[in-house]
Amino acid sequence: MSSRLIIALDFPTAAQALAFVEPLSPAECKLKVGFELFVSAGPDFVRQLTGRGFEVFLDLKFHDIPNTVASACKAAAGLGVWMINVHAAGGAKMMQAAREALQGFDNPPKLIAVTVLTSMDKVQLAGTGVTAEPAQQVQHLAQLAASSGLDGVVCSAQEAVMLRQLLGDDFLLVTPGIRPVGSDQGDQSRVMTPAQAREAGVSYVVVGRPITQAADPQAVITQINADL
Repeated sequence: MSSRLIIALDFPTAAQALAFVEPLSPAECKLKVGFELFVSAGPDFVRQLTGRGFEVFLDLKFHDIPNTVASACKAAAGLGVWMINVHAAGGAKMMQAAREALQGFDNPPKLIAVTVLTSMDKVQLAGTGVTAEPAQQVQHLAQLAASSGLDGVVCSAQEAVMLRQLLGDDFLLVTPGIRPVGSDQGDQSRVMTPAQAREAGVSYVVVGRPITQAADPQAVITQINADL
């Protein structure tokens, strides 16, 4: 059984990220490449990770007109990544275009949508003009993603029980904001431990700094996998 742990490679350079990845095994984790590292290291770095056997979540949160997002998703799939994402707020037509762009690949990446960023609470969400509670907005956008043919969503683990009941067992729930017991909450507003996330029915957990900045990353990885 493959690991349900996705490690966020929150490093500014490819050299630092590769030094961290060197002792890891693809059997014990998947890897997430986000904005900073992708802009710094580029597509070749992603190919290095997939070439080492890692399943890579390319976390670039595409959000643009349908044609542009479709082209970006097609380019990302060409890198051989395991998962990519778009913003559900881009709407049904944009998400459907992204889905259709992947149909020509023999082994297309999973396509998931971002609902409400886990750093946003009710006050911050209201500041964007959305008056709904975060959980209500997550539910609305997750249903929109499901009806648009996507494989799942990024969400807080605190919304996972609701979404699992609403959208069934096959819909992927990918949850950042996961913090092992005793670790710093950082800039995340809606967090859970790995064990709590498991009980809530999440599919995959995303963990960054509690692992990448740990004195013994391997020990943290082992513990999280045990908790999951």
